[in-house]
Amino acid sequence: MTTRPLRLGTRRSPLAMAQAEETRDRLIAAHPGLTVELVPVTASGDKVQDRPLAEIGGKALWTKELDQWLLAGEIDLAVHSAKDVETWRPAAIVLAAVLPREDVRDVLVGATSLAALPPGARIGTSAPRRAAQLLHHRPDCRVVSFRGNVATRLAKLEAGEADATLLAMAGLNRLGQAGVGTPLDARVWLPAPGQGAIAIECRADDAATRALLAGVDHAPSHQALLAERALLAALGGNCHSAVAVLTRAEGPLLHLAAALFSPDGTARIDGEARVAPGDQAAITAFAQGLLARAPASITEHFGGGR
Repeated sequence: MTTRPLRLGTRRSPLAMAQAEETRDRLIAAHPGLTVELVPVTASGDKVQDRPLAEIGGKALWTKELDQWLLAGEIDLAVHSAKDVETWRPAAIVLAAVLPREDVRDVLVGATSLAALPPGARIGTSAPRRAAQLLHHRPDCRVVSFRGNVATRLAKLEAGEADATLLAMAGLNRLGQAGVGTPLDARVWLPAPGQGAIAIECRADDAATRALLAGVDHAPSHQALLAERALLAALGGNCHSAVAVLTRAEGPLLHLAAALFSPDGTARIDGEARVAPGDQAAITAFAQGLLARAPASITEHFGGGR
């Protein structure tokens, strides 16, 4: 057992801190006597909130400070919302554990359903998946840029900057705000890859921390997350790509239902696959099949675009 506190790096946002506290509590429960110190950092993505992530550096803005601290040995592990972690990671950093996954659904705030949105409603979001999926279901609506933490976005909605917005059910649950908004059926409104999952990373060569994290790893959640990240990688998806996926366990297999969208929502390609955990070849074939059926308005936003 380590003699000094385990240093856990996290962003400073309320949701990030809640996720870090859950990680700390689970580690201490799994390893009685362990001391875990939270080390907050202010991520670049939290400093710039007036522009979409895709315009200012993408998902790396959530991870780069924690990556630097981790590689420098200033922290031992870092906690992330899995959907905010870019697909390609430094070789010296490993995804060592995934906590039990929360509710993957999105929540509509400001209306009781998509159909109940008034004609021409303004929907606040900066997520390409949410924007494209919204415009696919309701092409009459208009997307306005919304960034910031949950409280910031709810305040913007209250101030009338939009008629409705979309939030992750997992984040609301972790913040004790489960009663906010109307959850959307995940089979109809597909979630983001990694949504609801807490990813814990550490240095690949840190055997002691990896062993501690093995004690809190939830294998089904880890397997589902790896499958979704593998799909993103095979698609060549990035922060501009509108891609959604719902993963469910079916016996020993994982069932993936995925959809790709053009940014304006006019084009949508759907597909399903059943794969064994870790079967990269099957996921690559699934991704290639989706892209092969997709029009240029979709494929030009993926690395595999033609």
